[in-house]
Amino acid sequence: MLQTLRDKTSGWIATVILGLLIIPFAFVGIEQYMVQRTDNAVARIEIAPTWWRSAPSWWPASMLWRKESITRADFDERFNRARDQTRQQQGANFDAREFEKLENKREVLDGLIDERVRKLAAEVDGVIVSDALVVKSIQGIPDFQDGSGKFNQERYILGLQMGNPPRTPTQFEQYVRDSLQTSMLPAALAGSSFATSSETDRLIKLLGEKRDISLIELPPQPADTAEVAAADIQKWYDGHGKDFRLPESVSIEYVELNAANMPPPPAPSEADLLKRYENEKNKFQAAEQRLVSHIQINVPAGADAAAQKAAEDKAKQLAAQAKAPGADFAALARANSDDLGSKAAGGDLGWMGNGAIPGAFNDAAFKLQAGQVGDPVKAEGGWHIIQVREIKSGSQQPFEAVRETLLREETEAARERAFNEFSAKLVDQVYKNPTTLEGPAKAVGLPVQKLAVVTRNAAANTGIAQNPAVVRSAFSDQRMQDNTVSDPIDIGQDHSVLIRVVSHTPERAQPLAQVRDKVIAAVRADRVTKAAEKDADALIARIVGGEALAAIASSKQLPPPQELPGVIRGMPMLPPEMTEAIFAVQPAAQGKIAAGKAKLPDGRYVVFAIGKIAPGDKATLKPSELDMLRSQTAQAAAQDEVTELTSSLRKRMQIKVVEDNLR
Repeated sequence: MLQTLRDKTSGWIATVILGLLIIPFAFVGIEQYMVQRTDNAVARIEIAPTWWRSAPSWWPASMLWRKESITRADFDERFNRARDQTRQQQGANFDAREFEKLENKREVLDGLIDERVRKLAAEVDGVIVSDALVVKSIQGIPDFQDGSGKFNQERYILGLQMGNPPRTPTQFEQYVRDSLQTSMLPAALAGSSFATSSETDRLIKLLGEKRDISLIELPPQPADTAEVAAADIQKWYDGHGKDFRLPESVSIEYVELNAANMPPPPAPSEADLLKRYENEKNKFQAAEQRLVSHIQINVPAGADAAAQKAAEDKAKQLAAQAKAPGADFAALARANSDDLGSKAAGGDLGWMGNGAIPGAFNDAAFKLQAGQVGDPVKAEGGWHIIQVREIKSGSQQPFEAVRETLLREETEAARERAFNEFSAKLVDQVYKNPTTLEGPAKAVGLPVQKLAVVTRNAAANTGIAQNPAVVRSAFSDQRMQDNTVSDPIDIGQDHSVLIRVVSHTPERAQPLAQVRDKVIAAVRADRVTKAAEKDADALIARIVGGEALAAIASSKQLPPPQELPGVIRGMPMLPPEMTEAIFAVQPAAQGKIAAGKAKLPDGRYVVFAIGKIAPGDKATLKPSELDMLRSQTAQAAAQDEVTELTSSLRKRMQIKVVEDNLR
């Protein structure tokens, strides 16, 4: 058989077939076929090259397209930053569950996509950020300046170490460079935007406009108790079917593990505390600090052997010069270092602890003596010649001084160990039979709890199903398809749950028979709303027809009209919907009266007549206020231009959002 197979695969036909099979491997790489990859991109962006704008996106022309992905990690960093900002702004009113909604995630992602679109367009179009601009931008950051407003290298290094995420100077320089490249086009638009005098004058007249208003509040409409015809019920149901659908849901059972409900562990003994102290002595030692300077010789990514050798030779030459008697290390750094952040400061990196710059740089720096210059070391960014100028040795805190800290930490560790052991015992039981929670829960003495209805909207759920992580697990394909028990889901500190989906119900329409009462209530509410609006419109017609508002109020047995002189836009004493309605009414013709209505949140209507209208007066503004208004108008125009630019750039690109990785 093997000989037959060999005979069949010999000859020129087999050679041609083999050649054709090689082609996709040559373009894509055999590893694409051999290695299973995990794609965590939440969005992918592609743009055709500048020299072939109309390049098709299908293979093989797609190889010419510039591609970039936004990973889940990129999105999480931006989303967490947005969450922190919103929490600070809203304080006690912040709703974490509301913030986790998919619509909000898409909004944050759209902002991130816009930035990447502008950056990608800048790269493709050859926009370059100079080293000088990067240095100027870094030195202009207030957090890196001392009290006199001058750049401070020590504050710079410490600030990068304390950042979230922590960054090395090289990483931060690249971050600043990318940010500048992204913002360069919008900044250019903003710098060229301006507001004309006529635009500013017109805006002043509109924003400063005052209107004298007379108004009456109409009483609530009586409840509608009239019969609703079967035809009206059916018509409303057919036209508002989405209002009467039940959302997709699952019913779940779960076991909850909470360290707060577990018996506290025994108090640690003195021997336990002493043992912890000995094991963690370094933690209670003031860390050794070293005052470090360096000279960096960059090695570009992808540099060939010759370029790498040239960088190494230059580093060795500078190290020899720096070690020479009487050498001025700072002068050498200012003249030769490629580190933009420290070059102007003579290579000064400030005081740093062990591990501040992990890797070969740190290892080399902490082997040197005070005043010593080391041999060149290859680390992030290229070659480094390191000088240790001073050393501050650490000091050890005695056991008695840290005993309370040790007691607290050992107690918390014991509680965590007990929780983890208990959780592991439950998980072991689940692994033996992953299709049920009854047996595992019974084995550890915990009750199995149930939630009959869990929807994808965490805010509408109850109990543990208000946690987005629980909802994501409950609606995962695996949970819904095989009904197996989940892994522990963290919902708090030492607080987790294991869930099992009992049943899954797709989104569905409710039969009219089941929602008949709701439909009738909706029809009657609509009748009340229309009746109230009809009454308001009838009164507006009387006002426009020349009848005085006071006479109208008297005829309807309503209180006399309220007089509101000089109403301005955004007046805080009036509901926003009322001021919006007041200024939406066009001024009446000479000798006529303009009138309008506004619907209040409780469903009642306010009818108003507009008297004197006074446009805003430029003369009432101070010069500083006028300048500020011009600046704000120009900024608004610039923002519109940036939005239009971004929209135009988006049309040049292909953008795909991977919502499954966004949930």
